Amino acid sequence: MIDFAFMDASERGALMLVCSIAIALIGFSLAELALTLTADFNNLAAMAVLPCILKGLPAVVGVGMLIKARAIAEWLNDLLDG
Repeated sequence: MIDFAFMDASERGALMLVCSIAIALIGFSLAELALTLTADFNNLAAMAVLPCILKGLPAVVGVGMLIKARAIAEWLNDLLDG
């Protein structure tokens, strides 16, 4: 669990930015994947594996960003500060 009490405003802002981007990546990727699967199902087409894998990659990146959110936020804060 991330403890916000010991962070200053810029660190909290960077962390919230990283988490927001990660959640947006996951949501967008899952929506695209669901739309692709629904279109294939409705058209009675064979499911193509490669497009499904490619549309799922941003979700994997988003989960990785959520796992390493604090480190990415610290890097971003250091990059912007100086």
